[in-house]
Amino acid sequence: MNVFYNKHGIGDVVLIKLNDTPRHSKAFERKGNVVQIKNNETNEVTGYNIFEASSTFSYDAEGVVDMDAEKLKQINEVIQQAGFDHQIEADFTPKFVVGYVEEMEKHPNADKLNVCQVNVGEEKLQIVCGAPNVEAGQKVVVAKPGAVMPSGMIIKDAELRGVPSSGMICSAKELALPDAPDKKGILVLEDSYEPGQAFPLSN
Repeated sequence: MNVFYNKHGIGDVVLIKLNDTPRHSKAFERKGNVVQIKNNETNEVTGYNIFEASSTFSYDAEGVVDMDAEKLKQINEVIQQAGFDHQIEADFTPKFVVGYVEEMEKHPNADKLNVCQVNVGEEKLQIVCGAPNVEAGQKVVVAKPGAVMPSGMIIKDAELRGVPSSGMICSAKELALPDAPDKKGILVLEDSYEPGQAFPLSN
């Protein structure tokens, strides 16, 4: 789940993205100020647009809304008051976390890619990484699936040259950190960080 609001850029509307929908498969239903977006092939609800948002929400975001359980509850109330029988569920665990690269091996189908097994606390993620400086034994910043990068890119499960990849090992530049170097390469953290620890982008 990703929520966006930018009154000056796109108008007084909250955009809620639950999943991707091919353009040719999108179906829209409007009730009051709420538009529900569905995939008409699967009947899956993939998003909502809520108009005249400032009459209900007090978001000061100009882009991604930092969501929590209370904000989700308010969104669900607006959706249901409009007459839609649907409840949005979401995971609010941190999406930018410290990872420990336990293993790394060359990608079988790409010379410049590596396949990393990364411990992010309660789980291990397989991440395909093309950074020239990635190595086993490093502590790094991982954007987990569902993370929204400062650029606006949403991190998703993917398959790179035939190998599944869940998440991204990030550079300082990709995280928009102050004084980030221009040269290519992931951000390698000090050893004091713990796998699974949230990494604040305000650093």
